[in-house]
Amino acid sequence: MRRRQWMTAALAAPVMGTFGGTLAGCSTRPAQGLPAQPGTAGDDAPPPAPREFRAAWVATVANIDWPSRRGLSDAAQIAEIHALLDSASALRLNAIVLQVRTSADALYRSTLEPWSEYLSGVQGQGPGYDPLAVWIEQAHARGLELHAWINPYRAKQSGSRSAAAPSHVSRARPEWVRKYGDQLWIDPGEPAAAEHTLAVCRDLLTRYEFDGLHIDDYFYPYPVQDAAKQDLDFPDEPSWQRYLRGGGTLARADWRRDNVDQLVRRMYELVRELRPAARVGISPFGLPRPDLRPAGITGFSQYDKLYAHVEHWLAEGWLDYLAPQLYWPRAQKAQAFEPLMRAWQGVNPLGRHVWPGLFTSKAGNDAEGWPLDEIPAQVEVMRSAPATLGHLHFSMVALLKNRRGIADALRAGVYAQAVLPPATPWLTAPACGPVALAREADGVLRATVSGAPAARFALWRRAPGGPWRFDALPPDGRLPATAAGETLVLSALNAIGEEGPRATFVA
Repeated sequence: MRRRQWMTAALAAPVMGTFGGTLAGCSTRPAQGLPAQPGTAGDDAPPPAPREFRAAWVATVANIDWPSRRGLSDAAQIAEIHALLDSASALRLNAIVLQVRTSADALYRSTLEPWSEYLSGVQGQGPGYDPLAVWIEQAHARGLELHAWINPYRAKQSGSRSAAAPSHVSRARPEWVRKYGDQLWIDPGEPAAAEHTLAVCRDLLTRYEFDGLHIDDYFYPYPVQDAAKQDLDFPDEPSWQRYLRGGGTLARADWRRDNVDQLVRRMYELVRELRPAARVGISPFGLPRPDLRPAGITGFSQYDKLYAHVEHWLAEGWLDYLAPQLYWPRAQKAQAFEPLMRAWQGVNPLGRHVWPGLFTSKAGNDAEGWPLDEIPAQVEVMRSAPATLGHLHFSMVALLKNRRGIADALRAGVYAQAVLPPATPWLTAPACGPVALAREADGVLRATVSGAPAARFALWRRAPGGPWRFDALPPDGRLPATAAGETLVLSALNAIGEEGPRATFVA
């Protein structure tokens, strides 16, 4: 995520499946199925379930979000995981994007890369538990998606204080690594380095059941300037000369873009091979290529400086959701929020999800042009036609701490109702079957489903004579307290958000 001074609708989607059901078995005994009620809804069926991707980034680099500082005990780190996820659930978010590889390191058990220094303070020194496994388990228990966020190229961040572990790429494979400014970078032009990054992805995908693999805006590094304020070129002469000796014919800038293109393509193909239902997300810098920008939009070109041809990735379908970092207020004309959002919608021929990143950490900072209502207003803009059904907040700590009242403002306003993540119909996943409902010995109602396991449940409920109310339930299917005579309409959502058949019950 870049932070620089120059970075100064309908929710409904079509219902998948049919309404109603004919579930058998009627009994008032504990833990027995409640019967479906054919015809209960009639012409007054609930509307389609509301859909919107609501996520927050949890940045681990420099301890931005989690853990709050280096060297916390295992118990304290786990307590912070619970607090962050409880806060996300209470705010009615439905996804967390957790940074698990900040600088060729790992916030999970890995034989390929050393433990991150942002856990213990010492790179290579790990905790007594597996953080990513806990994050996934606890997120899913709350009905939240967990997306694993990696940085493919950074090898050492500016604020790093630990010596490199022996297994770190800067010591184990120094020929891949370049010093640029006060950071270390893996050279995108080193083929063996690309293979290593893909091996990291393969390892993650085969061992952890997260819902998406995510990369942000760090491709080739943002330019470092010399004393005369001139950009210093990235020091990739060894890999560039090797390319030329091998018969390469691309210009240097095109070669750099092709290096990044090939990693993005191969990463997407790897996810499709190993985890057909997992989504690939990319969160680039927020300005499109200069020749594709709306009138009046000016600023940094990631195409020319980061060698990131994002529009090409969209055209090729090498991602499932794009989260451009639109970190500017609506009134900042040179980087105005809505024209940029519309521009990204307009270069999306395959209809991939476009879910902007929002600079929520600035909310309420009036002195910098960020009144408290700016983020809710940007959400409302996204809901206007043509709708953009999703967004991500940078970052979770602002919501956890309710800085300047932003969490309260969202919860009482644009997040007053729970929502489901949008479906991703170009992917494939087993379908969920009909829902059954049983009352357990303690009196709690629990939904279960045949067919594929439920990633979550959709619940519509209505007291006699009252309006329909919507809620999203975690995969354990436990319903909130219900009143006698309430009508309940339930369906299960599979791994790509497709809704199974609806069934109706009376509590």
